[in-house]
Amino acid sequence: MDSNSIKLCYHIPGNDFALAGEASSNVKKMLTQLGVNPAVIKRTSIAMYEAEINAVIHANGGIAKVEIDSGKVVIKIIDKGPGIPDIGLAMQEGYSTAPDTVREMGFGAGMGLPNIKRYSDVFEIESEVGRGTTLKIEVWLKV
Repeated sequence: MDSNSIKLCYHIPGNDFALAGEASSNVKKMLTQLGVNPAVIKRTSIAMYEAEINAVIHANGGIAKVEIDSGKVVIKIIDKGPGIPDIGLAMQEGYSTAPDTVREMGFGAGMGLPNIKRYSDVFEIESEVGRGTTLKIEVWLKV
């Protein structure tokens, strides 16, 4: 990252679907103000929103750290949730551990992690059962 980067940090509230998506919405506005290509904004917004919703549903919230520089947007979502026992399984489209109450609200379809990977240029996931999960998402600004 260069010295002219913009650094943002957001608290992601756990189990609060009214506030879910605020961080990704704010980042979308920032990228729009910076004149970033709309296709890049869309990819960034989708990837970050999915990660944010996962933290709300599965981890009782967390922290979103965002850094924007001249070449990329780097998003780190850090939670202290239960962790993911089988990342390979969690990456499969349609696999979900979301409770029925969450599914009834239209979330928890098992597309979160696959969509994050699909819309990011770099996607890294580290998870330890009982300790939490960290996602690193990079979206390059050049289309």
